[in-house]
Amino acid sequence: MSLAPSPSTAMKTPRGKLPFSIVTIVVLCFALIALLYADSARSLFKSKSCARRHVNRKRKDRNAEKDEFKNFAVDDRFEFDPEECTVNTGKWVFNKSMNPLYTDKSCPYLDMQVSCVKNGRQDSDYRHWEWQPDDCTLPRFNPKVALKKLQGKRLMFVGDSLQRGQWQSFVCLVEGIIPEDKKSLKRGRFHSVFKAKEYDATIEFYWAPFLVESNSDQPIIADAKKRILKVDSVEKHAKNWGGKDILVFNSYVWWMSGLRLKTLWGSFANGAEGYEEFDTPVAYRMGLKTWANWVDSNINPNKTRVFFTTMSPTHTRSADWNKPNGTKCFNETRPVLKKHHWGSGSDKRMMSVVGSVVGKMKVPVTFINITQLSEYRIDAHSSIYTEAGGKLLTEDQKADPLHHADCIHWCLPGVPDTWNQILLAHL
Repeated sequence: MSLAPSPSTAMKTPRGKLPFSIVTIVVLCFALIALLYADSARSLFKSKSCARRHVNRKRKDRNAEKDEFKNFAVDDRFEFDPEECTVNTGKWVFNKSMNPLYTDKSCPYLDMQVSCVKNGRQDSDYRHWEWQPDDCTLPRFNPKVALKKLQGKRLMFVGDSLQRGQWQSFVCLVEGIIPEDKKSLKRGRFHSVFKAKEYDATIEFYWAPFLVESNSDQPIIADAKKRILKVDSVEKHAKNWGGKDILVFNSYVWWMSGLRLKTLWGSFANGAEGYEEFDTPVAYRMGLKTWANWVDSNINPNKTRVFFTTMSPTHTRSADWNKPNGTKCFNETRPVLKKHHWGSGSDKRMMSVVGSVVGKMKVPVTFINITQLSEYRIDAHSSIYTEAGGKLLTEDQKADPLHHADCIHWCLPGVPDTWNQILLAHL
């Protein structure tokens, strides 16, 4: 039996042609390869796109971290706490959007001495610097809050012309929200009273430049060598301080008229024969002890809060801020930005006298510590935009700033508004 296939059952493959099944397999293989390639390409592009998004996300995260750090650095200060906040350590920050609550044209109660814009000052940047303590946020002065805190109370500022400036500042900060028929001001030689009638409140000033009695209280003796202080006598002034709810004292610049001061015990009738000369810090300690004894003997701390405004610096020596060719504070338009700047116009010996005397008192006294923050503000004094002897400076006087620029008193609005901002935060 032959094993060869018969012609009827055997199929012959035509030459030059592949069987259908092989073609199909090849095509399917190519299709599969193409599909895998396409998927691979898609996933390659997708991974690149994801990588870009991932990088962007990382960048955003890093930026967010930076912003968070910035916010942390700016907002790290705690809310004001009078027991914790070191108000006198900080910096002045320029804030153009911060407008004063009053101007020397809108407030009718300002003296010519401090009305700098009225008196011709053209620059205005000095009104837009904001004090920022390093460790806390100092609340803005709010007139409504101030008047609410003063409702039914009497606030009195006691001291010299710088304290009168702080008084005028406080009055101007609140008077704008009081209707015309609900407020009044009565000025006196020693005692001036602003009344906020609907709040049953008074904001008063009492003139006592040394706190203790002197022969220059009224009328003022211009020649400092002829002034005599009664360092053991305060009652003439102090009899006007009783019955107040808040007393704010200051006394510094009048003591700095010389290296030694004529001091007297007993009556002025003894005249020139009765005085002795003491170094200024010694006489200052005597006078402050007399004041402190009166406070301890006459003030009930449950009824009356007592404050003491530390010394207001003078800026009469431009070499203090590295301008040896300058003319005192004349033409200064920016604060000193150097941290801890301290000039020759603030006597640390006198400051330590206040600290030691107050530290031994029975009645608690709160310091309004304004010396360091005011030290920076060489730009904010009255300078030539002021008056002398009740008259505005003449053009000839303005042309001679060395002899006529006032680098003791402050323009209003200005630095004393910050002093009152601190005072209000403590009330």
